[in-house]
Amino acid sequence: MNLFDTLDNKRKNINLSENKKIKIYVCGITPYSESHIGHAMSAVIFDTLRKYLLANKQNVTYVQNFTDIDDKLIKAAKENNTDIKTISTKFINKHLSALTKLNVLKPDYSPKATEEIKEMINMIETLISKDMAYEIDGDCFFRVEKFKTYGKLSKRNFDEMLAGARIEIDERKENPMDFALWKTKTGNEPGWESPWGEGRPGWHIECSAMSMKYLGQNIDIHGGGRDLIFPHHENEIAQSCSAHNSNNYVRYWVHNGYLNMEGEKMSKSLGNIVSIKEILDKYDGEVVRLALLSTHYRKPINFGESLLVQSKNILNKLYKSLDNDEYKDSVSEDVFDPLLDDLNTPLAISNLLKIKCSKTLLNSANLLGLLNRTADEWFSLNNKSTISENDIELLIQERDKARKSKDFKKADEIREQLDKNNVVLEDVDGKTIWRVKK
Repeated sequence: MNLFDTLDNKRKNINLSENKKIKIYVCGITPYSESHIGHAMSAVIFDTLRKYLLANKQNVTYVQNFTDIDDKLIKAAKENNTDIKTISTKFINKHLSALTKLNVLKPDYSPKATEEIKEMINMIETLISKDMAYEIDGDCFFRVEKFKTYGKLSKRNFDEMLAGARIEIDERKENPMDFALWKTKTGNEPGWESPWGEGRPGWHIECSAMSMKYLGQNIDIHGGGRDLIFPHHENEIAQSCSAHNSNNYVRYWVHNGYLNMEGEKMSKSLGNIVSIKEILDKYDGEVVRLALLSTHYRKPINFGESLLVQSKNILNKLYKSLDNDEYKDSVSEDVFDPLLDDLNTPLAISNLLKIKCSKTLLNSANLLGLLNRTADEWFSLNNKSTISENDIELLIQERDKARKSKDFKKADEIREQLDKNNVVLEDVDGKTIWRVKK
C-alpha cells in the first residue's frame, strides 16, 4: 500500500505483513458546539483507512482525542451559565451518536485533554529541562528558534510563518513565534495545579502528550485535516521530537482536503457551516458516508444537495444489485486495489457498480463501510413515499380522468409528480396499480 506523506511531499510505501502493528493518531474535535460536516469528513476518511488495514489483517491501534479544554469551550460555558464539562459532554455524546450513523468504528482510545493533564505537565517539564521551553510568570512557551527544522511540514520559511500565524501579542515572549505550552489561570476559568502555578495546557501539547501515552514515542500514521498542518501539527513535531531527541516521530503525515459547501469554502464568516445533525436529519448516514468518499481524500470536496442525491441514487443501484442470485464469497480486486493506491475511494466506488455477484458486492462495499443493511431494510427506510396512500389514490383518479379526456400532458405531469415521491405507476388490464419504488 502507499499513502501520500505530507512531510516528504510524496507517496510512500507501507509494507502490509500479516498482524503487523500499525499505530494511528487522528486529531479529534473541540466539543463546544455541534460537530459540522467537515468533522464527519475527516472521521469517515480515516475510518475507511482503518477498515482497509483491518481487512488486510493488520494489528491496528487507533487513537482519536477530544480537546475538552479550550478558549471556545470556556466562552461557551460562560454564555450558557454552566461548566466546561457539561458543555463538552453534551457535544461529545452528540458527535459519537452521529459517527455511529456514519458507520464509523469507535477508536481504541478516546482520551480527553482534561484527563491527561499529568502527561502534559511531564512533557513540558522535559522540554524546559532540555532548554527547549521556558517559564515566565506561570506561563510556559516553546523556543521555536531552537528547533532548527521548524516549518518542514508546512514548507514555510520563518517569515511566512510569522506573517501567517495567529500570534497572541505577548511582549514577554523571547520570540513572537514561541507558542504556549501552559497558560496561567485568569479569573474564574478552569485550572489545574502545576509546578508553575494553577493553569491549563496550551492546545498543541495535548496531542503530543496523548500520542506518547497511548502509542509510544513513534507512531505510524498521524491524520487530520489540512487546516491542522500549521500551526498545530508543525508544533506537535517540534514538541515531540525535542522531548524524545528524534528527527521525526511520525512515519506518515496524512491530511484530508478541505470541504466546500455548494462551491464555497465552509467558514463561519460566510455563515455556511452545516452540522452533521442537519445533514443526517435529511439523509441516511450511509448516503452521507458515500458522498464524503466520492472525492479523493486529498482533494477539496464540493459538498451539497446534488452530491447527496447522486450518492443516494448510487446506493439504490447497489442495494438493488443485492437481489442477484449469484454467490461467490470474495472481495473484488477492482475495489481492493484502488484502496492500495493512496486510498483511491472514487475509483473503488465506481468499480462497485460493475460487480454482478451479490456476495462479492457486499464484501467489497463493506471495505468502504457501505451496504450494512439488507436490500429490504434499505428501501423501506430510504425510499418511502412522502405522500399518503389516500393522496396517491386521488392523484390516480385525477390521472384516469385526464387520460379519458385525452389530456395526456396532465396525465404525464401526475405520473411525474408521483415518481418524484417514489411512487411507480403500472397500467395493467385497464387498471392502474402503484407501488413504492426500489
